[in-house]
Amino acid sequence: MVPGRKLPEDPLAFIRGCILGRRLFWTYHVNMRLAGRHITRDEILAAAGRYEVVESYPDDKYLPSYLVADVQPTGAFHVLFAVDVDADQATIVTAYRPHPDEWAPDLKTRRTQS
Repeated sequence: MVPGRKLPEDPLAFIRGCILGRRLFWTYHVNMRLAGRHITRDEILAAAGRYEVVESYPDDKYLPSYLVADVQPTGAFHVLFAVDVDADQATIVTAYRPHPDEWAPDLKTRRTQS
């Protein structure tokens, strides 16, 4: 882990708290991609209680980040959240619909590259 970097004790609780408290930043990237990926901001916010951590990146470039999934019968999507514990806020970096060629049928397990 990067020295001096704080990780949330419970990443999902931290992310949910930031969503509920509207302590969120939306990157330019996610704002440009949502419409083309058929995901709305409301979907991302409404799924907060259902998120599951798929992958953790404690040493990500700027801030620790967490890839979370919302998998429902109507569809699934992943959201990458970067978390800033000191500032008590999260940044939504990107969101996308997982492709079945890259993810196992549960849409939460990355397929191994052969």
